[in-house]
Amino acid sequence: MSRDSQASSSAGLEPVTVEPGREDDLPAIVEILNYTILHSNATLDTQPVTVAGRREWFECFAATGPCRLFVARRGSRVLGYAASRPYREHEGFRETVEVSIALDITSRGQGVGTVLYRALLASLADEPVHVALAGIVLPNDASVALHRKLGFTEVGTFREYAVKNGQYLSSVWMERRFPHL
Repeated sequence: MSRDSQASSSAGLEPVTVEPGREDDLPAIVEILNYTILHSNATLDTQPVTVAGRREWFECFAATGPCRLFVARRGSRVLGYAASRPYREHEGFRETVEVSIALDITSRGQGVGTVLYRALLASLADEPVHVALAGIVLPNDASVALHRKLGFTEVGTFREYAVKNGQYLSSVWMERRFPHL
C-alpha cells in the first residue's frame, strides 16, 4: 500500500492510499464510470454500465503481469482507479498495454490522478511491458497534462474518428516507453 501526502490536504483529511483493486470496489468504479459516461466525452461509452457488466472487465486484472488495476481511497471511499490492459489481442502487441484512469468528480485536481498513475506505472516497470498507450478524447487539457507529467509523449491525433451524442470527437494518443533492463 502506498501513501502520498501530495494527494491529501492540510485541512485534516485522511491521506490517500493506493492499492490493487478488489471485487468489492466494483460498485464505486461503476459509479465513477457512469458519471463520466453521462456527463462528459472522456469515455466514448454512451450507455451506463452495471456491476455485473463490468465483472468480466475486472476479472482480467492480476497482482502480477501487465493487466493491473489500482484504486485510490481516502478511508473507505474510492476516489478513482487506474488500469492497464492489453492494447490489442495480437501477439505482436504482447508488450504493449493501454492505460486508463477515472476519478470521482470531487477528487479531480487534488493529485489523486498522479498518485494512481505513479502506482500503476511503477507496477508495470518490472513486467514484460515495453510501451503504455493512452487515448484521450479531446478536449481534455487536464488528462493531457497528467500524462505529460508522467512521461507520456504525443504520437498523433485521430480527428473526428468517433461519434458521441451526435458530435464528432477527436482523440490524441500518447505513449510512454519502459526501458529494458
